[in-house]
Amino acid sequence: MFSPRFAARAAAAALMAASALASAAAPARAAELIMFEEHGCMWCARWNEEVGDAYHLTAEGRRAPLVRRDIHDGPPEGVTLSIRPGFTPTFVLVENGLEVGRIEGYPGEDFFWPMLNALLARLPAGADG
Repeated sequence: MFSPRFAARAAAAALMAASALASAAAPARAAELIMFEEHGCMWCARWNEEVGDAYHLTAEGRRAPLVRRDIHDGPPEGVTLSIRPGFTPTFVLVENGLEVGRIEGYPGEDFFWPMLNALLARLPAGADG
């Protein structure tokens, strides 16, 4: 028979291997901000001018990196939305592939940041990107 010490080590190794396999099968996805846009959208262009170039440099941009999608292409693979976006721009915050909330339209820089921070506050603690 095996010694109790060997059995404990074997059990720990088996748990670590099972955990690694489970993690590989269902990888956790960090928060993302999906911007649904389309060519010719003047409000998308305004967001790009006022926010877009600096977004990735902000705390918000690090917590929820921007993913751009054409509105006609639908969500990225593995992302479930509550409803399909109806107009551009629509900003959808997702965590682990599920919608957390959205901002429909672009209300201007002064309103965008507080609205985004309200969405980010809905993320679980430690859900930093």
